[in-house]
This record gives sequence, C-alpha cells and structure tokens, in this order.
Amino acid sequence: MKLTKAHKVTVYSLLIIASIYFLFPFVWVVLTALKTEAEVFSFPPKIFPDVPQFKNFIDAWSSQPFGVFFKNSLIITVMTTIGQLISCSLVAYGFARFNFKYKNILFIMLLSTMMIPWDVTMIPLYMQFNLFGWINTLKPLIVPAFFGSAYYIFLLRQFLMSIPKDLEDAARIDGANEFQIFYKIFLPIMKAPLILIAVLNILSVWNDYLGPLIYLQDQSKYTMALGLAAFKGVHDLQILPIMSITLIMIILPVLVFMFAQKYIVEGISGSIK
Repeated sequence: MKLTKAHKVTVYSLLIIASIYFLFPFVWVVLTALKTEAEVFSFPPKIFPDVPQFKNFIDAWSSQPFGVFFKNSLIITVMTTIGQLISCSLVAYGFARFNFKYKNILFIMLLSTMMIPWDVTMIPLYMQFNLFGWINTLKPLIVPAFFGSAYYIFLLRQFLMSIPKDLEDAARIDGANEFQIFYKIFLPIMKAPLILIAVLNILSVWNDYLGPLIYLQDQSKYTMALGLAAFKGVHDLQILPIMSITLIMIILPVLVFMFAQKYIVEGISGSIK
C-alpha cells in the first residue's frame, strides 16, 4: 500500500521523536562528561559546556588501572566471539545439513537448555571451575564459549535450513569434501548471521558484570564492567569521573553496532526465513 504524503510526514515525525527520546540519555552523558564541576551542579542546568573539558577523561582513566581492565575485557570479548563463531557454526551446520539418528531429540534437548536460568547453573559451574583451579582467572569467562550457545546455534540452523540442498550436491559432484563444502560454500553465505552473532556476543560479554564478579578476585583480572562498578563505589558522589568512564566504556559497543547494523538486519531476516 502506497503511503500518502500526510502519512509519510506523520511516520517520519514519530520516528524522529522516538530517536530523540532514545538518543537524549547518550547525548546528555557526552555533554556532562565535558563540563566542569560547577557547570554540572549549576541551576538552571546548562546544556552545553562553555569550554569542553577533555581532561576529565584523562583524570578518570588514570585514577584506576582502566588500561588493565580494558585489556582484560578485550581479551575476553575477542576470544569468546571467536569461540562462539567456530562452535556454533559447526554445530548448526551439522543440525541443518546432516541426517543422523536422534537428531531432532538432540536439537530439542539443546533448545531446552535455553529455559534454564543462569542463576540455577551458577553454583554448579563455580564448583566445577573451582575444581579445575580456574577461579580468579579469565578461563571461566572464555572457555564455555568454545562449546557454543543454544540461541546462536538456533539462529544459524534456521538460516542454513533455508539454503537449497542443490548447492552442496553440486559441490560434491565437483569433488569437494564435507569440510570444503562448509568452509568454501556455506561460511561465505553465513556472513550476515555470523556478524549478527558476533555483535550480540560482543554486547553481552562487554557489558557482563555478574560473571566477572563471581569468578574474578584480584583487581588485575577485573573487566571494564567490574572496574566501573568499583569506580562508582569510590566516586559515588562525583558525577564527572563516572560519566567520563561510562562514556569510554560504551564507545566500543556503539561503534560495533554502527558498523554492523546492515548485517544485523540481514542476519535477523535471514534467520527468521
């Protein structure tokens, strides 16, 4: 149905209002982080700073070892993303393109794990990792990713189920083995959903607070989320340092989302089909 000019104006106006509503907190954090302390507590409130105070970021960053926290978060995020992409793509490919005994039962069992809250498995996992001697290391936050995620496997499987079987049959006729079919044919096709999974994992792991809180003890092992929480405890009434560090922490997820938003839409629509 073709929209009239009046309908288009209404729709775009509502979208602009919604965008302003969602962007306002982020813009306010940016503007506040660039103010002086006097401007933060001035009344009536000042929207824009007279002179941007970029040293606020330097002062907040150097007040605690945020460089170490950032490195730990980056290591965990990169390694878990690699682990999820490798394991989930292989498992989803097996469920989507192979026929084997009890396949449907195993897939239902896999999906049923999504119904178990993380709170239920938290204590058994801690006991298991403590038995391995992994407490106060980054291993409990990295290694499980190499065993896949039920949700990501489901997304990839649904996408792979929509690809015609003639594609792999033609590759087999040309002499390609199963790994070559997966690596050279299906991996390029799965680019959009794989990027979607990478983005979802980055956002989840980068902002994870409870996992590092349970498994990490030494400050040298802290992630950005854990370091920010400790930083807020020390600077409870100091708005400028908190706003500055918060802004630094959210830069990576924002950049990732901006560069990958095209593939996010393609990955979601392809998985739904």
